[in-house]
Amino acid sequence: MGNGLHVRLRMDRGAFRLDVDLALPQRGISALFGHSGSGKTTILRAIAGLERAPGGYVALGDDVWQDDARGVFVPVHRRALGYVFQEASLFPHLSVRANLEFGRKRVPAQERRFALAPVADLLGIASLLERRPDGLSGGERQRVAIARALLASPRLLLMDEPLAALDLRRKLEILPYLERLHEELAVPIVYVSHAPDEVARLADHLVLLEDGRAVASGPLTETLARVDLPPSFADDAGVVLETMLAGHEEDDLSRLEFAGGTLCVGRRREALGTHLRCRIHARDVSLVLAYPQGSSIVNRLPAVVTAVAATDTPGHVLVQLRMGPSPLLARITERSRRELDIVPGLQLWAQIKGVALLN
Repeated sequence: MGNGLHVRLRMDRGAFRLDVDLALPQRGISALFGHSGSGKTTILRAIAGLERAPGGYVALGDDVWQDDARGVFVPVHRRALGYVFQEASLFPHLSVRANLEFGRKRVPAQERRFALAPVADLLGIASLLERRPDGLSGGERQRVAIARALLASPRLLLMDEPLAALDLRRKLEILPYLERLHEELAVPIVYVSHAPDEVARLADHLVLLEDGRAVASGPLTETLARVDLPPSFADDAGVVLETMLAGHEEDDLSRLEFAGGTLCVGRRREALGTHLRCRIHARDVSLVLAYPQGSSIVNRLPAVVTAVAATDTPGHVLVQLRMGPSPLLARITERSRRELDIVPGLQLWAQIKGVALLN
């Protein structure tokens, strides 16, 4: 099947039916996102071999782990993957170092892809190696669990809502380490979550799941900008932009450049040239036909309408726009759409009231 991860699954469980056919990229983080009961964890368990979907197919590149048509089913312990659960599940009687060595020792020396010291440094746990798990915070335990999974030298890392059991403080503590994994390691990650901001911050590829089906799958930016998604995803509609910190203004604002324009945000402390990911909610975008004079909204950018779609909220529509090559969404009332005569091809100005920095 070539590069990447290919997963074809059909499972019937009474009222729930899973029916997906996914092709995920070989690099970066692919997020499975959906509400509880949409099938996220079932897919992850089937990839791992913890569950077997009759007639299923799972392959990582040319390494086929399941192909029921040919009678192939590789057991979980022979699949070159790491699995990180919601709970760290460390061995309580072993030190952190011994927990890490447990996974590493199971891999033949010639097949080991990572050494303990660099992985410990990457995840910020080098100072914890001689401690026991019961003396660690939830965030520290989860970083140890991720390190243990990496030291098993996986070709694929599966993460099942790894932040779900953590409070907000611990989540904010661990997110930068997940970003470092993304940036510094060439291990593809399939990441399950029901938290929109988490997915927006981490993912490169997005699969939206609803009632056991993949209703959308593709690069994060383009997938979030679609207006044909089911109503359950429309309430939190918005886009993610990749920007670069380009400079600072005199009035405590920083300037972010992206393909399509410039945004001003509260002053940032990162070095100029730093890449920052930001999220703009559709509800934080208003539209005007001419350049707005005397507006308190700082970010006013030219855009062109590419699509208009109804929402499940009576009297509201979702407007898809382009700022150069970059997408944008605006949620406005049907009355505003009618009065401004907003149709595809119309050039106008987008006023962006809120920009959430995700880094």
